[in-house]
Order: sequence, then C-alpha cells, then structure tokens
Amino acid sequence: MSVVEMKRDMSEAEWQTRVDLAALYRLIHHYGWSDLFGTHISARIPDQPDMFLLNPYGYLFEEITASMLVKVDEDGHTFHESDHGINPAGFTIHSAVHMAKPDINWVVHTHTAAGTGVATQKDGILPLTQHSLVVISHTGYHDYEGIATDLDERERLARDLGDNKVLVLRNHGLLTVGATPGEVFMWMYRAERACRMQLAVQQAGAELIQVPEDVQQATFDRNKFNNSDKGFRTIGKVEWPGLLRQLDRIDPSYKT
Repeated sequence: MSVVEMKRDMSEAEWQTRVDLAALYRLIHHYGWSDLFGTHISARIPDQPDMFLLNPYGYLFEEITASMLVKVDEDGHTFHESDHGINPAGFTIHSAVHMAKPDINWVVHTHTAAGTGVATQKDGILPLTQHSLVVISHTGYHDYEGIATDLDERERLARDLGDNKVLVLRNHGLLTVGATPGEVFMWMYRAERACRMQLAVQQAGAELIQVPEDVQQATFDRNKFNNSDKGFRTIGKVEWPGLLRQLDRIDPSYKT
C-alpha cells in the first residue's frame, strides 16, 4: 500500500501520530541512544485509545518512517501488513503503560551506556548535579525480572512507574513517559544527561560536593512548577518544534 493510500484510509490524527513517532525514532538514533533493534518507542493513537504504534522489529531507528509503523492493540494483535513483527518485550513494556495510564500517550525505552550504568547502581540517580535534581523527584524504580516477555510483569511495571515520568529499569535501562512527543523526549534527554554526568563525576574519583537537603527540596519544587503549564518551560512545548526543524535539516524522509 502506498503512502497516499495509507493516508486516505486513516484519520488525520493517526497519520500525525505516525509522523511524530517516526521523528522520535530518528531523534533517538541521532542522539546516540539506540541499540540496533533492541529498544522501542510507542505512541497511543488519539482517536483509537486502545491502540498504539510500535516499530517493526528488524529496522534500524534511522530507517523508521511513518508508514511502516505497526498498529497493535492491548492484546498484542497487529493491524499492519509487514514481513516484520514487533518485539515481544516491547509489547509487554509499552502495553503495561498504555493500559494502566490513559493520560500517557508516549513511551520511550533505551539501553544507553549511561542509563544502564546508573541502573546497575543500588542508589540509582544521585542528587549530585542540577541535572539530576531535575529528574529525581519524577523518577521511580523497577527491579529486573529478566527479559520482559512475561505479561504478568505489566502490573508491576505500571505500579512502579506510578505518577512518575521516568522509570529506572534496574540492571536494564531507562524508560520515560509523556502526554506529548516533546514531553517524552525531553524526559529522556534530561534523565540521560543526569546519568552521563553522574558517571563522569564518579569516574573522576574526586571528593564530591553534596547538595544540601533543603536545597534539593527547593530545587524539586521549583522544577515541578517550571515544568508545569504555569511555568516558563512547559516540558517539550518549546523543544519539540526545534527538534523537528533539526530533523528536517538532516533527513525529512521520516514523514513518508
């Protein structure tokens, strides 16, 4: 089926979601957070809230386009003509969030060196930098249970995410969620940066300056306000158009 035929046969909302999701895949590749075929990003279809989109397993993130994304329901049934299925672990992790959190439309999961490196540490993300203080109060933790193909794990994934925007998958990697593509990307950007800085500080071996607890709390409170609709930097709102402009300069074929 051609792109023109696909667009004719689906809602404008679904097509726009496909374009934005393809953009996310390309951006994750551009920023060096992909793991060949090993991670995944999903998006709920706005006018079909029980359906979400995933990547066809076997394509690199830099190859993903809007038309090749696979529509899947909460039972794992796919609705797309493709020689490539979806990653079973990807379905487990993403369906866990979409089923339990109707306000969450976008989910990103990565296996970066920095994110996984911090995920192996007992205390997780430490309050060492301004960047870490941005994410700590929005972060939950989920213990490793093996490759995520057991559907029973979905309940525990959703429970451990809670109302957070970042979930550290212990011994595994990072997961972020959001209502918009810009929000989910920026939470991953912030979490990844915090982890990279933490590892850099730890590798230096120098004596650390601890952020006082009262300053930590004040920073948590200010960030929660600043990131909200009332704050000056509603997360993802300003960044997403700029990221799309960046991507269009690199390769606009994600829109096809």
